[in-house]
Amino acid sequence: MDDGFSALPPFTASATGADRIQPVLLEAAERLRDNYPYFHPLYAGQMLKPPHPVARAAYALATWVNPNNHALDGGRASSAMEKEAVAGIAAMFGWAEFLGHLTGGGTMANLEALWVAGRLAPGKVTVASASAHYTHGRISGVLQLPFESIPVTMDGRMDMGALEQRAERGDIGCVVATLGTTGTGSVDPLPQILRLRERFGFRVHVDAAYGGYFTLADNLAPETRAAFDCAGQADSIVIDPHKHGLQPYGCGCVLFRDPAVGALYKHDSPYTYFSSKDLHLGEISLECSRPGAAAVALWATQRLLPLVRDGEFAADLAQSRAAALEFVERLRGDSRWMVPLMPELDIVVWAHRAETAAAVSELSQKIFDRAAARNLHLALIRLPVRYFPQLLPDDGSGTVLCLRSVLMKPEHLQWIHQIFDLLSTIVGECLTPD
Repeated sequence: MDDGFSALPPFTASATGADRIQPVLLEAAERLRDNYPYFHPLYAGQMLKPPHPVARAAYALATWVNPNNHALDGGRASSAMEKEAVAGIAAMFGWAEFLGHLTGGGTMANLEALWVAGRLAPGKVTVASASAHYTHGRISGVLQLPFESIPVTMDGRMDMGALEQRAERGDIGCVVATLGTTGTGSVDPLPQILRLRERFGFRVHVDAAYGGYFTLADNLAPETRAAFDCAGQADSIVIDPHKHGLQPYGCGCVLFRDPAVGALYKHDSPYTYFSSKDLHLGEISLECSRPGAAAVALWATQRLLPLVRDGEFAADLAQSRAAALEFVERLRGDSRWMVPLMPELDIVVWAHRAETAAAVSELSQKIFDRAAARNLHLALIRLPVRYFPQLLPDDGSGTVLCLRSVLMKPEHLQWIHQIFDLLSTIVGECLTPD
């Protein structure tokens, strides 16, 4: 990279305090030990996936020049790499003509999608399922857009009967279809939502921030596969490369099927858009400064692992899905456990049997705490008690605290037996009187 700037006269860059870097980095490394081991297969809790080595290396390489992908003045090469990388993501959904760019994460990407929807249908309501990410309600509040939740069925998907009934009122501007909820990994029935769009004329935004890359996996259930196969018919799509895309935080992506929505972004800048007549990414983004290093890392990863259905990247996704299926098979084969819904992607929710919701919740918390002490890191989620019809009525709280795992590392498939065996040992400890 330095050779590319060899025509410049030599100079020595100043770095105040360079002679004291090592002790600071050693202290930082020690402080960073106070983290959960997100990189290890025994971390099976939240959706944290290690970046690929090529992403880490490319990101570090790019920070040497520290490009800003707002304007070509600040990130000429990295802007071109962003456009190529985003085109690769759009191609997963069959889009060759589109408008899109990277963002700081899924929240900002979803904000842009709902902002566009609100500009195109001012005053109309945005709806999402009750299991959708809370950010949609929060974003709608920021944008001052009316927002409502649609109930979900017992499989965690948006209730189509409830959506149709709500749409009859004629004031829905946008329906958010979630392809992979962050709680349970449920996939909304997108084909049915698209059919309702034909009747009622609302926009359809696909929030695939978590699940979008699973469109490449070859081991989805038929109904889930059908939802991903028609994602390209949506008006906008959000996907987060910093989840299953093997990227460092933060790297989100928003895509619009109709490039004409770029007119909504039109603005004047008195000093940033003069070095080129080509498209500056800041002209189609609500964000201004954005790290060009994120684009370089994503470009390098997709160069190494192309986003194709029969490729290495897709095979790793399929392993994560297989790990979830293997884990559920073991849980369902053991009478101690309850599995309220089948995983559609790689997120598994389960609980230990007890007579009441309160007893189940108490045991889930004990297992969670004891597992962490044994270096098995899980997560917790509250589900409506109606997911467990076998439970006796108790305090009327209406929810059950369950265990939850996101098995998003391909290595999890080889570690499921160890995780399950360790979990069984932990349960024995929790049920043994002190």
